[in-house]
Amino acid sequence: MENLNYPVITISREYAAFGRTVAKRLADTLGIPFYDKDFVKETAKRSGYSEEDIRREGEAMSRATRFMNSLMNNAMVYTSSYDGIFHAQKEVIINLSKEPCIIVGRCAGYVLREAGIPSFNVFLYADKDVRTKRAGELEENAGINPKKARERHDILRETYYKQYTHQEMGDYHNYDICLNTGVIGPERCADIIADIVRRGACN
Repeated sequence: MENLNYPVITISREYAAFGRTVAKRLADTLGIPFYDKDFVKETAKRSGYSEEDIRREGEAMSRATRFMNSLMNNAMVYTSSYDGIFHAQKEVIINLSKEPCIIVGRCAGYVLREAGIPSFNVFLYADKDVRTKRAGELEENAGINPKKARERHDILRETYYKQYTHQEMGDYHNYDICLNTGVIGPERCADIIADIVRRGACN
């Protein structure tokens, strides 16, 4: 494994913007692991919640749930499953960052920044038409309308991000680079990120 200027990379992404595709190619190129769905088992160990709960609540929250979560959290004796899972995921993220890796989603860039741990933070996005087409591929066996799937996941993911970072997902101030995978292509995006973390931003 080569020495990297930015050994820990976080990838935040819109739904169906090829986040996993970019992460996998980047991991293969740099020879470091990437963590996406692998979070589930480790978070389950740390939180006591089931893997099914974590898959459902680990990075998605409806607006109604966010309202109720905030309301109920004012009661000192109440801790929601969302909060418990998020705090367990925080521990996993911080633990993973001890070695070079790529972490997808889970507000990882925010978590590491708050913990004072350096990371290179990426945001991936694409036009709605591109993501709707990709959503059709991802939901092919689920019998779900691709446009409705994209819209639903957008709301759930954005609401979750705002709940735990108090920031807007996609705000360029929160990232080191934002890339349009629909225009540039996921493979080229991965290559651009690899070049930066290898050479540094000033070379």
